[in-house]
Amino acid sequence: MPTTRRDFLKTSVLASSLLFVPKFLHALDRQELAALRDANGRRLVVVQLGGGNDGLNTIIPYRDDLYYKARPTLGIRPQSGILTLNKDLGLNPAMTRLKGLYDQGQVAVLNSVGYPNPDRSHFRSMDIWQSGSAAEEYLTTGWLGRYLDSSCPTCPLPYNGLEVDDTLSLAMKGAARKGLALKNPEKFHQLTQNRFLSQVSRQTAPAGGSELDYLYKTLAETASSADYLYQKSKVYQSATAYPNTEFGKSLKTTAELINSGVGSRVFYVSLAGFDTHVRQQEQQGKLLGDLSEGLGSFVEDLRKSGELDNTLILVFSEFGRRVEQNASNGTDHGTANNVLLLGGGLRRQGILNAAPDLQNLDQGDLKHQLDFRRIYATILHDWLGADDRAILGSSFERLSGLV
Repeated sequence: MPTTRRDFLKTSVLASSLLFVPKFLHALDRQELAALRDANGRRLVVVQLGGGNDGLNTIIPYRDDLYYKARPTLGIRPQSGILTLNKDLGLNPAMTRLKGLYDQGQVAVLNSVGYPNPDRSHFRSMDIWQSGSAAEEYLTTGWLGRYLDSSCPTCPLPYNGLEVDDTLSLAMKGAARKGLALKNPEKFHQLTQNRFLSQVSRQTAPAGGSELDYLYKTLAETASSADYLYQKSKVYQSATAYPNTEFGKSLKTTAELINSGVGSRVFYVSLAGFDTHVRQQEQQGKLLGDLSEGLGSFVEDLRKSGELDNTLILVFSEFGRRVEQNASNGTDHGTANNVLLLGGGLRRQGILNAAPDLQNLDQGDLKHQLDFRRIYATILHDWLGADDRAILGSSFERLSGLV
């Protein structure tokens, strides 16, 4: 029985998820692929720490008595193995590999990053960070999606922005273009063989401009991307040891795609579990260990292949935690937080601004020193060569000489 227009529209939700594609659409015009920017160009890898990582127990103000007064049992003492960065700040003891990268000049730390009128909701604050909006502004596109929209003319296909996950975050969604979400290139390719949608593959694509044209084009791009990524993923198999965690696997997949020559400008990975209201030390310590080990392996992998100098890694969380510990030996939702930058192309390394000011709080929360959109503007303009003002909708002072 032939597939009708109504039937096809009913399946559009599958197309919009960018997970299932029919076989007939592998014949994408290869001239689009030829227009892709050389994979040796600069790329950005974003690492999202979901749940609100406690920045004060990540980059520890171990010389500040107010820190220990606010956290009599949760504060990490120097004798616990704090990894000293300078005379005031040190890394969590679980982050030994990150300390090694810091000592090699491949890490920059930005303290007290946030935005005016901060929101303590996970969902809203993450939307703000992912969209690059103000607290009172609601956007339906992400800052990286808008980069693909307006500042990447050679990025017409979904895989020009890749999120190593099952779903695509707001950050990667533009008005006209959006990235592609996948956890494994081989499994993603297998999904293109979906039997139900293969019935659609035998139908003739509609002529003329309509929503069907858009859906067919989306399917075509996704099918071609799935095939391209699968074939590329065979080129390089990493010999670097990664942590046997979901985060470690995501970074390994990212490194393999980069080292295989995949022409993506932006990659996005996540590590969740940082909502540490109860018994924080054990939980956060394990997660920060996973982060440190994963990033250590990832940097090692890229260094071996000569791709580290072309890669900038941004690590952020949607907010920090309150300065005082709670009654459950954890911390509640706070505001400003630290942001990490890693890469071989950093022009400024180490601690780049003042430590958090624990004497000057806003109702028990840190006041932000640095608007996160200044970091975005710097990355967009100075690293990716994009029009930061057009993408962010306003002009933010860039951080001089960072990348």
